[in-house]
Amino acid sequence: MKYLGFALVFLLMCFAAQAQNKINGQVKDAASGELLVGANLILEGTGRGTITDFEGNFEFNNIRSGAYDLIISFLGFETQRVQVQVPLRTKLMISLEESSLFTEEFVVYATRATDVTPTTFQNIKKEDIAKLNLGQDVPMLLNYTPSVVSFSDAGAGVGYTGLRIRGSDQSRINVTVNGIPMNDAESHGVFWVNMPDFASSVDNMQIQRGVGTSTNGAATFGASINIQTDTRKEEAYGEVDNSFGSFNTRRHTVKAGSGLLNNRWTIDARLSQITSDGYMDRASSNLRSYFLTGGYHGENHVFKLNVFSGAEKTYQAWEGVPEALLETNRTFNLYTYDNQTDNYQQDHYQFIYTGKINRNWKANAALHYTYGRGYYEQFRENDSLEDYNLPNVVIGGATFDGMDIIRRRWLDNDFYGGVFSFNYVSDDAKWDVVLGGGANRYDGDHFGEIIWMQYAADVNIRDRYYDNVAVKDDRNIYLKGTFEATEGLFLYGDLQYRGVDYRFDGINNDLRDISGQVSYNFFNPKFGLTYQTRTGKSWYASYAVANREPVRRDFTDSPIIDRAPQAENLQNIEAGIKANHGKYSYNVNFYFMNYNNQLVLTGQLNDVGAYVRDNVADSYRAGIEIDGAYKITPKFTLGGNLAISRNKIAEFTEFIDDYSTDEFFQEEINYTNTDIAFSPNIVGSAILDYKLFKNFEISLLNKYVGSQYMDNTMNDNRKLDAFWTTDLRLNYALEPRFVKNIDFTLMVYNVFNRLYEPNGYTFSYFLPGEGGAGRVLATENFYYPMAGTNFLAGVKIRF
Repeated sequence: MKYLGFALVFLLMCFAAQAQNKINGQVKDAASGELLVGANLILEGTGRGTITDFEGNFEFNNIRSGAYDLIISFLGFETQRVQVQVPLRTKLMISLEESSLFTEEFVVYATRATDVTPTTFQNIKKEDIAKLNLGQDVPMLLNYTPSVVSFSDAGAGVGYTGLRIRGSDQSRINVTVNGIPMNDAESHGVFWVNMPDFASSVDNMQIQRGVGTSTNGAATFGASINIQTDTRKEEAYGEVDNSFGSFNTRRHTVKAGSGLLNNRWTIDARLSQITSDGYMDRASSNLRSYFLTGGYHGENHVFKLNVFSGAEKTYQAWEGVPEALLETNRTFNLYTYDNQTDNYQQDHYQFIYTGKINRNWKANAALHYTYGRGYYEQFRENDSLEDYNLPNVVIGGATFDGMDIIRRRWLDNDFYGGVFSFNYVSDDAKWDVVLGGGANRYDGDHFGEIIWMQYAADVNIRDRYYDNVAVKDDRNIYLKGTFEATEGLFLYGDLQYRGVDYRFDGINNDLRDISGQVSYNFFNPKFGLTYQTRTGKSWYASYAVANREPVRRDFTDSPIIDRAPQAENLQNIEAGIKANHGKYSYNVNFYFMNYNNQLVLTGQLNDVGAYVRDNVADSYRAGIEIDGAYKITPKFTLGGNLAISRNKIAEFTEFIDDYSTDEFFQEEINYTNTDIAFSPNIVGSAILDYKLFKNFEISLLNKYVGSQYMDNTMNDNRKLDAFWTTDLRLNYALEPRFVKNIDFTLMVYNVFNRLYEPNGYTFSYFLPGEGGAGRVLATENFYYPMAGTNFLAGVKIRF
């Protein structure tokens, strides 16, 4: 309380010190008269800067009398320098001309939805990301967007994190960066831990829920996240961003950029380190990353080279907390071996071209290469030598068929390819057509090593006890377009072909030969319409089809490759209305996602005892999503979202291990009309923003997630309870003379110290009954708890 009191006194002193002299005004587009939101302004010679608000307004306070140069810049417009005499006689009205340099926005145009695209999406600006970015991974920063549930293995948002959208996990959410696919080709997942502090190099994001538009990478089966990295900055800058908080969490980031050199060239760089002890016992993280980009910006062409990398070392917290310990030892971690760690690094290289061919045609192309390598290390107590294809060890007449072992499981992979798009816009702007596609290859080497054994055996330290390679070729081409049939009525069509060739060769970690190959050819059509009224409303409806191949584990865990599960099929209907009326805006949409042959865990075992996924014939997700914001007063804004859904499997068969007799078998239990696992029927957020005074904002962020089942049986004993959490955010910006500005951010998470678990897993089995009579069903639940009340605080200084 003492420190909080000092902070409040300091803020009030700053507020009281505001002088009468000020520079204020408004920035507009010279051609259209449209207000420019987020334009950058620098008062030269004072080290102070600001950006325009939602009405295009700006203001500098506490300005000494005299003459100044005011520099105004905005992406896509020419930078303007205005001479200002203080005190001002009248409010400044500034109009910016469109830039003669070609804009970078077309880099992601082909993979994004626009205002006339009939699908459900949300755009997230750099300013919104910055308010939450204190070093946590991207899933935690998206926690308050519609239908999203975020979680963290370590319990504090640093390390292994994930998210679900409409109940679809990360392996069903397609992610692109600058139009280039980021999902792992084999698991279809995105491991955000390999991209630490990536949000600090992001300019904007678009989340499409449902199938969305055609894009590159693994097929979208629940949503897509399209990310554009930092775009051109007109002026040179430097930035130091440091944050610290609970669980010894630290984030150190340094950024710098050249601005526009010779009116053509730019260079930008970022270097970051994040460390945390984690909320869970020993769930530490040591994360390092960098981002380097250089570009040429011409009147009709842009060339960019992006190089970024992330390296992570995290102590494993994968097993979760057993239900029996959840009340008494909430931070329990099964692992105690000092080096029970995950170690991985990914290096990304992107060469991007975008340009204007003529008045009707634009083009975009990119080459990319990703090199990933790393391992996780495990201590295995009394492990069977047979599992490593090793003979028993005989020492002094004693025979050992098992012993303590330390092993490493490696993944060494290369992912490379190219993407492209051509955009045609007719002279009358009625036709807007994109032809695009890509071809990518993944080459992965999976192998395991024993690095230590309790007793010497006939094995060397780097001998591989399993080794297999996989090569996956993924190609797609799409043609999509919008046609304005009449005033305000837009027709949309999108046709995509996607082909996949996947082959395996070698021995899997369960010592089975998994050699084989599969091929798929998918056709994914999408159609829809949008109607925009003159009052600012937009109605839309669409029908889309997506097909997706099984993931690597579905193939390698199958007894023989020819019996692998079938490809999944999704048919998606989206319909909704969007409106923006100045003080308030809202989106209301309905969705129906009908699955054929969706892959789910059933408890069924393969021939070596590994659990496999199987197809269920019919399942669906249906719901309504509402999100919006209302400016109650100039200081108060209320925003939020609510998703209400039903997520059902028509028929489902569970397989339960039976150990109640001498002969092991699996019992089958049939279910009908059960909830899909990890699919809460209600997800909602409410955010209240209050501007106490200029540059000081207080936000109260609330999140509610309804109960969700950890498997598909709809059994109340295998369920995650509903939870409601509240976070508090304080943002304050100073504009001293010696730097452009200083931003202070304080996030207090879980203010009311709720105990909740957004993720977990479960399994059940039969055991002999008491006295050997009959049998009893035992269920084991494991949870990933989130931290109670904790905080992160940050200071960002811009030069």
